[in-house]
Amino acid sequence: MTPPRFLADAMLGRLARWLRVIGCDTLHLPVDTPDAVLVRRAREEGRILLTRDRHLLRELRSARAMEILSEVPLEQLRQVVAACGLAPPAELLCRCLLCNTELTTVAPDAVREQLPPSARDLPGPVRRCPACGRVYWRGSHARRMQAALEGALPGWLASR
Repeated sequence: MTPPRFLADAMLGRLARWLRVIGCDTLHLPVDTPDAVLVRRAREEGRILLTRDRHLLRELRSARAMEILSEVPLEQLRQVVAACGLAPPAELLCRCLLCNTELTTVAPDAVREQLPPSARDLPGPVRRCPACGRVYWRGSHARRMQAALEGALPGWLASR
């Protein structure tokens, strides 16, 4: 089964980032994107439109949409995971948190100058976004993200 793909409206930028942390293909378009464009793009690309905008849901009636109820990003994530039956990812941080592109694993020496000195000898993979060039590593920020996910979705990550 193909995992769901999402399009988060302008109000859900933090949810889009959390979905990317767990490996979900999630677009987040600029704030000035018209609602009709959001609905059309979600339909054309087979994405589930995520929104807190009841007017958008009522008036434009997207074929596949989900009203996000909470204002709290990790509660929003919990709602999406439950509603879509998302399985825990094999690994976290496999997509760029900024542009949604799948990351590629690189040799740490290839990006040594982009890593802070404290991260240069850390164990674990180093990944780079082939689109925007951002570099990711398993530092304390990754551990904090994992802890936040474990708090929001107790036992979910452990079931992978």
